[in-house]
Amino acid sequence: MPAHAEHGARSPRASGFSLIEMLVALAVFALAVLGLLNLAGESTRTAVAIEERVLAAVVADNVAVEAATIDARLLGDDAHGTETAGGRDWRWTRTVAPTADASLLRIDVTVMAPGEARVAAELALFRGVPE
Repeated sequence: MPAHAEHGARSPRASGFSLIEMLVALAVFALAVLGLLNLAGESTRTAVAIEERVLAAVVADNVAVEAATIDARLLGDDAHGTETAGGRDWRWTRTVAPTADASLLRIDVTVMAPGEARVAAELALFRGVPE
């Protein structure tokens, strides 16, 4: 009987993890952490994009409500301007066009993100023609 077995000691092979086992466990842990970091980054990017779309929609709604409530004779043809929402200045354009029904006007509202040329929100509404 070996000496280490006589005193109740475990063999050196059974006393812990080998270096290879530790490296494999560390690699699996690192892959899991990288996946979680990637998920957190994607969540942040998605939250920023949603915030931009919501703020642009609020600006478009504000411009549309103004166009729907002011005297229709004051609408003119086209208008543009800026509105502050969420601490940023959003550029908007309002286009008024006739429709096939002579008693209606089509009003298109487009909102652009600050410092960008791309459209962040669009809205169309119809309004009666002033008599």
